[in-house]
Amino acid sequence: MFKNYIMNQVVFPLDLEIKLQKNDIAFSVHDLVEQIPHEAFDSFIRSTGCPAYHPRMMMKIILCAYTQSVFSGRKIEALLGDSVRMMWLAQGHEPSYRTINRFRVCPEVKALLRECFVQFRCHLVKEKHIDDEAIFIDGTKLEANANKFTFVWRKTVENYSAGLIERSNQLYDELVEKEIIPEIERESPEVLSTKELAKVVGKLEDTVNELTTTIESSKDVSERKQLRSARKMPKQLLKQFKDFVARKQKYEQAMATFGTRNSYSKTDRDATFMWMKDDYMKNGQLKAGYNVQIASEGQYALAYDVFPNPTDTRTFIPFLNTIENHFFTLPKYIVADAGYGSEENYEDVFENRTATLLITYNMYRKEKTKRAQKNEFNTANWKYDEETDSFTCPNNQQLTFRHLSNKTDRNGFFSGV
Repeated sequence: MFKNYIMNQVVFPLDLEIKLQKNDIAFSVHDLVEQIPHEAFDSFIRSTGCPAYHPRMMMKIILCAYTQSVFSGRKIEALLGDSVRMMWLAQGHEPSYRTINRFRVCPEVKALLRECFVQFRCHLVKEKHIDDEAIFIDGTKLEANANKFTFVWRKTVENYSAGLIERSNQLYDELVEKEIIPEIERESPEVLSTKELAKVVGKLEDTVNELTTTIESSKDVSERKQLRSARKMPKQLLKQFKDFVARKQKYEQAMATFGTRNSYSKTDRDATFMWMKDDYMKNGQLKAGYNVQIASEGQYALAYDVFPNPTDTRTFIPFLNTIENHFFTLPKYIVADAGYGSEENYEDVFENRTATLLITYNMYRKEKTKRAQKNEFNTANWKYDEETDSFTCPNNQQLTFRHLSNKTDRNGFFSGV
C-alpha cells in the first residue's frame, strides 16, 4: 500500500507560506524589509520604460540569499526556481541574474541597505535584545578581488612626475633659446601644465609643417639637405613633448585617484595595498584590500562603513560621523581597543560628541607591566621635583624644562607637547 502519487492530476496552486516553518529566516527578512518607510523607495520610481520589479521584493530575495551564503547572481536566480522561501518572498516573480546584479549595484541600494540596518537596530531595541547604552567598534581588513601585482605607489608617481617637470622645462628653455618656437604664456615659471605642454606641441607641429612645406617646394639639393637637418631636432622634440602630455595626464589622474592614500590597484582603484592578518606565506606581502569598520552591540552588527586607509586610528572619526549621519544617534558609551587610541580621536569625542569614550592608548598595557614599572631608564619612572620642574635620571643628572614642542601630522592635526 502506497500513498497517493499521481503526476498528471490537476491541482490548485498551493500557498507556499504554509510550507515554511514558523521560525524560518524568510519571515525575519520579510518583516525587516517591510518596516522600511515607503519614502525610501521613491528614488526607484521611473516614469518611462517597462514597469520594474518592486525594490522591496528585490531586497528580500537578495538578503535571504545572503543568509544562505549565496552571493552569485546566477545562483540567486536558480534559488528562485527551486527554493520555497525564495518563491514565497518573490511571490512568483523570477528576475534574471542580470536584473539582480543591476539592482544591487544601483547607487540607491546603498541608502536602502543602510535603512535596513536602522530598522534592524530599532527592532532589537524594541524587543530588548540590546540595552542601547554602548557600541563596540572594531575593524577588519578584507582582500579585494584584484591582482596582487597591479599596484601604483604615490612616491613612484611623484618621482616620475618631478623628473618629467625637470626634463620638460629644460627642453622648453632650449627651444625658446634656439628660437625654434616662440615663448608661450605660463601660469607658473616652475611647472609646465598640461595645457601649456599641448601649446608647445602645437607650436612644434607648426614649425615642422612649415619646414616640410619649404623642403617640398625647394628644388636645390643642398638647401633641401640643410632644411632636413634643421627639421630633425624639432621633429624629435615634437615626439617627446607628445609623450610628455600623455604622461602628464596619466600622473595627474593617478594623483587624483590617490587622494590621501599612498597606493591603489590598477584593476580596483578604490582598493589600497595593506598588510593582511592572514599572511599565509609569512613574507609580509602587501595586498589590495579594504578596511571594514563595524559597530556592534550584543553580537549584532548595527552599522558599517568601508575605508581605503589601513590604520584604524584614521577611520575612527569618519566612522562616527557615518553612524550619526546615516544610522543612529551615538549612545552613552563608545568602546574600542587600543588601536583606535590617539590624541586626535580623544579630542574629537571630548569636544564634539556627548558620549563617553572607553579607549586605552597604545602603550597602556605595556606601562602596567612590572617590567615597565621597574625599568629605571623608563622616563615615566624618573623622580620629579615640582619646585624646580625637573626630572632626575638614573645617573643623577637633572633634566629641566626647555620648551614646548608643537607638531602637525600629515592629516593636519596640530598637537602641543
